[in-house]
Amino acid sequence: MRFNISGIATSILLAATLTGCATQANRDPLEGFNRGVYKFNDTADKAVLKPIAGAYKAVLPSPIRTGVNNFFTNLATVTSIINNVLQLELGKAMDNTGRLLINSTIGIGGLIDVASMDGVPKHNADFGQTLGRWGVGSGAYLVLPFLGPSTIRDTAGLTVDTLAFDPIQYVDSPRVRNQLRMVKFIDLRSQYLPASDLLDEAALDPYTFMRDAYLQRREQFVTGKVSSNEFDDDDDDEEEAAK
Repeated sequence: MRFNISGIATSILLAATLTGCATQANRDPLEGFNRGVYKFNDTADKAVLKPIAGAYKAVLPSPIRTGVNNFFTNLATVTSIINNVLQLELGKAMDNTGRLLINSTIGIGGLIDVASMDGVPKHNADFGQTLGRWGVGSGAYLVLPFLGPSTIRDTAGLTVDTLAFDPIQYVDSPRVRNQLRMVKFIDLRSQYLPASDLLDEAALDPYTFMRDAYLQRREQFVTGKVSSNEFDDDDDDEEEAAK
């Protein structure tokens, strides 16, 4: 696998430069722009994405959806391993490598999460976290079209993860590559159906609630005050609540 080194370097430079634009006292200097994108995302989600995700969840049996989610989670393990190594977390990299080997073989290409059944720990990691671990500040809060909450640093990290570390990027056929990304996105959206309904009902200002929750969780994730596995546990709880 050949990484896009120039893209990585550009993203690091972008993150390091732009993080200075936002102070700790004002993490959302782009609020006007962000609220506009948030409104666009919310409209597009309710009109298109949420119905598609709901149909996906209604039509496909739970075992199939679980297999699809396991498949993409297994692919994402490659990204986590690379970032574990870049963070010098070699023990976590070994755990994730074991998960990847077990699930890719015994787990039939990752469709079955055998590693979790065997109690092998999972350590999610991304390049935004890696930048944070090496001292790059988060920068301004930023809402991305369709993708939602982020920061300048996490956007740079997402670019590197997507274009350099994600195995899907190395699929030769653009059509297949785009189809995989679309299914992955729909599967992810379907997992957050209960949470999105709760947010709409409970929050007086969903934008502020989502912003503050995202920034807090990412800060805890980067500093190591919260385990990456806790993010997965939350997803599992949402799935149970929906049943």
